Amino acid sequence: MKESRVKYFVAALTATALWGFFSIPLRMLKAYPSDEILHYRILTSLSITWVVIALFRRQKLKEDIARLKSLDAHRRKRILLLTLLAGVLVTANWFAFIYAVNHVSLTSAAFAYMVCPLLTAMGGFILLKEHLTPIKLVAIGIAFISILILAQGSLRDVWWSVLIASLYAGYLLIQRVVVEIDKFNMLGVQLVLSTLIMLPFFFYHHGSFPWDAHFWMVILVISVVFTIIPLFLSLYSLIGLPSSTMGILIYANPLVAFAVAIFYFHESINQQQVFAYILLLLAVIVFNWALVASLLAKYKKQVD
Repeated sequence: MKESRVKYFVAALTATALWGFFSIPLRMLKAYPSDEILHYRILTSLSITWVVIALFRRQKLKEDIARLKSLDAHRRKRILLLTLLAGVLVTANWFAFIYAVNHVSLTSAAFAYMVCPLLTAMGGFILLKEHLTPIKLVAIGIAFISILILAQGSLRDVWWSVLIASLYAGYLLIQRVVVEIDKFNMLGVQLVLSTLIMLPFFFYHHGSFPWDAHFWMVILVISVVFTIIPLFLSLYSLIGLPSSTMGILIYANPLVAFAVAIFYFHESINQQQVFAYILLLLAVIVFNWALVASLLAKYKKQVD
């Protein structure tokens, strides 16, 4: 991997690693319904994103609008439809994830982000004609073995995992295709779409307004640190990385979540889980071996 692409790699890795810590603030709000957390997460993220755009990125927004107007009708319609589809997919992914946590199992929700990288990598290979070297195919095979080891549960859990993973994989593939729009502006539009999609559910399920300052502090952290920043970083990384690479880097999510569960929440694990996650880490290293090798060579050169 070229050195100029390292920043995209770091952006992708940071985004997925951040999501691995998401369970910490969510546990702080365990007394609140999950749909309420989702509603205020989206609304707060929307408000912050558009305040930033209005204050600091108005010129970028004007440039994007002018760029869209300059495109022919077919390309403009294609971008708008793909943007709409991306907003629907990411919102459905959030909703399905929370539903799985509440009504299916935590295992199915966590397992989804192990299935997602395989679907994204294979989708990039089949749909976008992205090249996969033999060593990357080996990495995907290692990851698949890890998933088989952990998939010793119910068929219902597996189906929910595939649904959640498919929604997010589709979202990533669309982001790889839509390159004409500034990524932060794209995020703002997608949050508008998410808000419009969730408004009926918000009014239907809405109870009393939460006045607790602790709730809003945690929602603010979730909105900025676990929504806006990682979503923007993931969109930005797709400028310079193929979706297959971004897909494999999603494995940082379950790896970090695994470490958080052990060292922060002190949850018990078995040897089978440890072995499976070690295989996952190996798959990430093998898939990105070109970058790892170049960084090691650069470090060795500096030491010598």
